Amino acid sequence: MSFRLILASTSVLALAACGAPDREPAAPEASAQAPVLSVQQIEQATPVPLPADAPPSVPGAVVPPDPALVRVQILLDRSTFSPGIIDGLHGTNLRQAAAAWRKANGLTGDAIDAELLRKLTEADGGEVMGNHTLTPADVAGPFSPPPGDFAEQAANGVRYTSALERLAEHFHIAPALLQGLNPGVDFTRAGQTIVVPRIGAAPLPGEVDHIVVDKAEGSVRAFAEDGRLLAFYPATIGSGDNPTPSGVVRVNGVARNPDYTYDPSKLSFDRGDRKIVIPAGPNGPVGVVWIDLNKPSYGIHGTPDPEKIGKTASHGCVRLTNWDAWQLAAAVKPGVEVRFV
Repeated sequence: MSFRLILASTSVLALAACGAPDREPAAPEASAQAPVLSVQQIEQATPVPLPADAPPSVPGAVVPPDPALVRVQILLDRSTFSPGIIDGLHGTNLRQAAAAWRKANGLTGDAIDAELLRKLTEADGGEVMGNHTLTPADVAGPFSPPPGDFAEQAANGVRYTSALERLAEHFHIAPALLQGLNPGVDFTRAGQTIVVPRIGAAPLPGEVDHIVVDKAEGSVRAFAEDGRLLAFYPATIGSGDNPTPSGVVRVNGVARNPDYTYDPSKLSFDRGDRKIVIPAGPNGPVGVVWIDLNKPSYGIHGTPDPEKIGKTASHGCVRLTNWDAWQLAAAVKPGVEVRFV
């Protein structure tokens, strides 16, 4: 791993457990289709909690997004209790973010209901949807093809694959939902005005004293020195055969936009027999940021696949969406304790 680290020592080893593509889950959660949704639908929607006896979603089903859930997801995103990618769907990431927010704000349970929405809007009553005019920078290439094997990534780069992908990641939203909000829009042409979520831009409300990585839940929580929960993030965490560390480690430092070095002599997964350097980019194996831990070759980092966070098995490290990893990285310093539980 070639890093530009913000820390005293610049000696960093290549990754031994991170960077391999995530393995698909045995039963993927539902995914969103792209029906047309209006701003009015989203701004006025109130969530109806699922009944206790509701049947589980069909694995891999394609379902329409719920405008009320879009609203709740955006408010949670702005509150630093991340639901992951905004897709308007019921799922584990949204339920866990709602439960964490409720507990931090004096509520019980994990219901996504009118009470949750009322409390969220009391804390943040601003509109959840807004407009954005496409700029030349939004639509300009060069773009990279979809990520292939490491050799192809090294040769072709790991930039965004399209203007749509760039905009979707910037606004923390599933590309299909962004298209559904903007029917007929040509995302390659500057000057058009599109509808987008009003996402959170504020830093964490305090300096991070320690981080808790919950391997069973698949989450990362950041705490202040006084014990306040500053942020919640859904995470993809190491699998049984590529386990994430246990116990307590510490942050060495942060690298933004890191290159990635595949060195077969130092890695625990097989992607060829020659050393390969993949240049920095949002679709690189570790995304746009790397939080280095003092257990060699392990870290908390971004991902090229935000829609898979919390839904696949990682190769030892802790993956967050690129935007969540970037936000967390801005609030940590060398020496911050990371507890794996």
